[in-house]
Amino acid sequence: MFTGIIEDIGTITAIKKMSGRWDFSVRTSLSMTEIREGDSIAVDGVCLTVTGLEREAFHADASLETLNVTTLNSKSVNDKVNLERAMRADSRLGGHIVMGHVDGIGRIETIKKAGDSTVYTVAVPKDLRRYIVRKGSISVDGISLTVNEQSDTTFTVNIIPYTTSKTTIELKAPGDKVNIETDILGRYVEKFLTAGRESGIDLDFLYTYGYIRGSKP
Repeated sequence: MFTGIIEDIGTITAIKKMSGRWDFSVRTSLSMTEIREGDSIAVDGVCLTVTGLEREAFHADASLETLNVTTLNSKSVNDKVNLERAMRADSRLGGHIVMGHVDGIGRIETIKKAGDSTVYTVAVPKDLRRYIVRKGSISVDGISLTVNEQSDTTFTVNIIPYTTSKTTIELKAPGDKVNIETDILGRYVEKFLTAGRESGIDLDFLYTYGYIRGSKP
């Protein structure tokens, strides 16, 4: 599990394409004494397992399934990637709960300046739109961001200068693809309500017994 707070911008130094998987070598400024084989590291928001270590780099495998549903299949040597190690039990949750399991690939439509910040509009697959809510959390290439606005096919995020300087987002251009992970809490709520229909649990039940506060919609 991750938080969406990027720790380092890594550089892909080698890609070995094998039957059934690709081996990525990623150079990082993170302390190699704190990375071990078997650790989970999010690479552009994709949870990968460390399979080997070098002096300033680690190796991680991506299966064909992972390559098919993420942007890792379009990466090249020297590409920059966002890196975050798995959250420790005693860590602060600075962003939001990010699983590293990409839901789909988005496409950056526009990039516009708004004062000191930058507004990115991202198009997403239709099957993801019900999990994206205004002022909710979303992960873009592993970065924990807040949704400013949304439509049936797009959402916008406002990127502050600090985030721009600490992630790869400033390297993106209109047309570029990004990994999208929606907030896992929304999926749990949907699953709960869907399963609850058979047992008589619905929104009326939740309001009646105080699980949801406020007036009914």
